[in-house]
Amino acid sequence: HSQLAQQQITFPAKGSPALASKEIGPYLDQYAGQQLTTGPQAKAYADHFIAVHLSEMPYNGVFAKASAAAQADPTNTALKAEVQTIFQGTTLRGLLLEAYAFSVFASIALWASVASFSLAFLMLLLVGFGFWHARRVPADAEILTHSAPQPAT
Repeated sequence: HSQLAQQQITFPAKGSPALASKEIGPYLDQYAGQQLTTGPQAKAYADHFIAVHLSEMPYNGVFAKASAAAQADPTNTALKAEVQTIFQGTTLRGLLLEAYAFSVFASIALWASVASFSLAFLMLLLVGFGFWHARRVPADAEILTHSAPQPAT
């Protein structure tokens, strides 16, 4: 939470033209005006805001293609600026998706720890009942008094 909050990314306000696109609005309307602080918000912003804007850039926002074009035409300063923007956009998108991935890991770890501690508590109870039972039953008491059936010869 705190690492995402430090980035101070805020979703566009409700009714903003930035949310009007059908590729953006349906996914980001629920977060309109909020600060980006959670993994699901990071994924939504990366996949439905940054990715859409990158796709509208030259070479569909693919850094490798834009960089190759800029290297082929080193005097094109406008393309160099686009390459920098694409690089920053793809980097931010990757970092936000990584934050989302770690939020998924954290959720899985949380529920795994809840299950582990619940089962550990159950085992503690069973061990306690075992000791309690052992104190109540005499040591020489037979547990299974019936003999096993003998096979016919």
